[in-house]
Amino acid sequence: MHNLELIINLIIIALLIPTIVYACRLNHSLKVLRENQNSLAQLVNALNEATFKAENSIPKLKSVTEHSSEGLKEVVDSAKELKDDLLFINERADNLADRLENVISSSRNTVSPAAGGTEKPSASDGNVAADARSEAELELLKALRSIK
Repeated sequence: MHNLELIINLIIIALLIPTIVYACRLNHSLKVLRENQNSLAQLVNALNEATFKAENSIPKLKSVTEHSSEGLKEVVDSAKELKDDLLFINERADNLADRLENVISSSRNTVSPAAGGTEKPSASDGNVAADARSEAELELLKALRSIK
């Protein structure tokens, strides 16, 4: 029996040695934690303060965003209107350019090819060209007035 007690005591000693080493390490870690507790508390307070500021700035950010989006919407709407107007003007200008091209080509056709194109158009040809030009000018003026 004496040997059995000795074996049990050796087993208990063998288990107590790692327990004591672990307790010493844990004590050292807790000591370091206690020493750094103030800095940890400051860090938590700084984090809480930053979170509070962020939460308070969210409504302000929303209102600024809404205000900016309203202004941007107005600009986009006016740009759309201007785009439509420019498309209309461009279409009218293309039509007028086609008409002018037709008038110019028809007036060139009335010039006599035998004379080499040096002959001036007659008074009636000038009236036709002037009428066509005045029609084109009137059409352009109408388009410009309709835009206003």
